[in-house]
Amino acid sequence: SNLYTFDPQALHHIFVKDVNIYEETDSFVETRSPLTVLNTLSHLHVPGDQHRRQRKMLSPLFSNAHVREMVPIFYEVAHKVRNVFMQKAHHGPQEVDILSWVHRIALELIGQCGFGYSFDRLTEDSVPHAYGVAFKRLGKSRNNILLNMVIFPILTRIGSPQFRRWVVERSESTEVKQYRDIIDTCYNTSVEIFNSRKKAIEEDHEVIEDQAGNGKDVLSTLIKANTSAFEDDRVSDKELLSQMLTLTFAATDTTSSALSRTIYLLAQHKDVQDRLREEIRNARQNNEGHDLAYDELDSLPYLDAICKETLRLYPPFPVLMRVNRQDSILPLRTPIKGIDGQEIREVPLSKGTLVHVSIVGSNRNTETWGPDAAEWKPDRWLNPLPKTLVDAHIPGIYSHLMTFLGGGRSCIGFKFSQLEMKVVIALFVETLELSLPNKPIYWQMTEIVTPSTELEMRNPALPLIVRLAQ
Repeated sequence: SNLYTFDPQALHHIFVKDVNIYEETDSFVETRSPLTVLNTLSHLHVPGDQHRRQRKMLSPLFSNAHVREMVPIFYEVAHKVRNVFMQKAHHGPQEVDILSWVHRIALELIGQCGFGYSFDRLTEDSVPHAYGVAFKRLGKSRNNILLNMVIFPILTRIGSPQFRRWVVERSESTEVKQYRDIIDTCYNTSVEIFNSRKKAIEEDHEVIEDQAGNGKDVLSTLIKANTSAFEDDRVSDKELLSQMLTLTFAATDTTSSALSRTIYLLAQHKDVQDRLREEIRNARQNNEGHDLAYDELDSLPYLDAICKETLRLYPPFPVLMRVNRQDSILPLRTPIKGIDGQEIREVPLSKGTLVHVSIVGSNRNTETWGPDAAEWKPDRWLNPLPKTLVDAHIPGIYSHLMTFLGGGRSCIGFKFSQLEMKVVIALFVETLELSLPNKPIYWQMTEIVTPSTELEMRNPALPLIVRLAQ
């Protein structure tokens, strides 16, 4: 059976109170199963105790204090791309694929801040790193329904990892071979980076400080913390390696989607873009022409409102699936009427019920956000939020939104994502004027919402016109 919900009290039980009952579905795990099929890695989804142990180790690395230390890296990376755009626009308006560039930014930031490794020089003529190309191709390949929903889920249930690999190697399918090569590149590059960081830490700490991330990257810090942790709290090298892949998935596709959508909306709403540019320029002037520090950037009200409103109306993941691992009762804040006309205040669910959690439904709920919930209005965040919203106690970790989920399975890197969005948008809008091209843009409801100029979305892209701002 199936249940679709965005009721606030139901969400609280799913993500907070009964989080160990409502887990990711088998199909959710299996659609990420290429790593399991092609390698021996299988930690992208982990059970409760193991997840808590990993999260305990990772949490300090995504705290405000640690993210603050990464601010110079964010600016350095974003400046490189802005310089490319400004050079292109120097002789007049130019069309630029924003999606491609923000994806490169996201990968380079997780490379430097996450692994202490630079993937991309971020120049127009630089050759993309094989790792970045593989992850971009992986994003497209994950839309292959036959592979992800049929072939790989079946393979995950057959034999050992070695046998599964044997089956894949003998496949005549071009798609399977391409997927194999993509995953191999991601996996082998991750192993190479991991072993390099671990060896450098074991042999010479000073060498680390001269590399990307200055030795404060997530992976280096994680390896050091794991070495000094109590035995019960330690995680294996395989688990650490899988965290690299998990972080890369999360930090590239989802943030690229959110950032692309925000830039698209600014191009669509010139009045909002102009107003934001004025706020950013005034802030820089008050800061004697320097890039804004973490607190100054975070305190820009209109920039903050634009980011929040975009994440509210257009979450990268519109819907998530959960399944209850035992019989359960899901209470409702807003009663519903049954076919017999009786009021229903709680829903009994038999074990194995598929629960469709509507992130976008919660974020656009007119009963909590008001009658204009389906409209993009950044100004709503500059005024007191509706009492109906505050009283609903939505369990989201961020600003009454379910975009980053809530509870023990919430997005651990949401502060990292927020900083990336604000730095990139602030630098771009300050000196560049963005506008829509003379072609349609379609936002495809794939696993992660993605833009394209094609209805079939063979090639994800977000072409926008950039010119130097007056």
